[in-house]
Amino acid sequence: MRIIDLSSHIDASAYEADPVTHEVLTAAQGAEHMAEQLKARLGIEFDVSVLRDSEFLTLDRISLTSHTGTHVDAPSHYGSKTTYGNGIPRHIDEMPLEWFHNPGVKLDVRGHGTGVIGVEVLEKEFARIGYTPKPMDIVILDTGAAEHAGTQTYFTDYTGLDGPATNFLLDLGVKVIATDAFSLDAPFPDIVKRYLATKDESVLWPAHFAGRDREYCQIERLANLEALPDFGFTVVAFPVKIKGAGAGWTRAVALLDDWCSSES
Repeated sequence: MRIIDLSSHIDASAYEADPVTHEVLTAAQGAEHMAEQLKARLGIEFDVSVLRDSEFLTLDRISLTSHTGTHVDAPSHYGSKTTYGNGIPRHIDEMPLEWFHNPGVKLDVRGHGTGVIGVEVLEKEFARIGYTPKPMDIVILDTGAAEHAGTQTYFTDYTGLDGPATNFLLDLGVKVIATDAFSLDAPFPDIVKRYLATKDESVLWPAHFAGRDREYCQIERLANLEALPDFGFTVVAFPVKIKGAGAGWTRAVALLDDWCSSES
């Protein structure tokens, strides 16, 4: 079995719409920090010079949103109310883990430019690969956006799904839709420009807002999709268990059996 990493980096040096800060305490600084905490909290004096090289442990302090890097959007990210269930969307820590360990299907939707694609594009891709997603399959959109990760272009130039295309996948029983782009919807500037030109409210974040009527999750900001075959692999993307959060980071991977590896 091969394990293919589908996750993008969390990198404080890269361009982010919401900047990341990453402070590293060295092993020497970690020793001083530990000694200070022992004294302040427990009244214990500790001489760090007894440690090898006067070093203890490193420590990373990171400030970022739950939508930085590869992450899973929970239903509560889409809004505060639903038309299904009890009307209250579930947070990321409440989602069933079974959703995030399932067969994957990759759809090549590169070359469609900035904006949205519809049902006809998905149907054409199903015909090309000779496979239609089954219930609980994880559908991955390869938009080509990952090649711009770390730049401003990554947030402004990519392809998203329109409302009918999103619902088309959900009608097939799909519970998780994934993309290598910043969002499953089109870029913010594209959405707003189209709305201002048409006053058509259906263009306003249709993929996300579909989640107010139908429970599903998105995985955004995948990477390395070129290493995947069209289907015949398993996606594992368990989200971090953040209490009451609308999203959680994931180290998404694909598992390929030997027979699949040889065919790819």
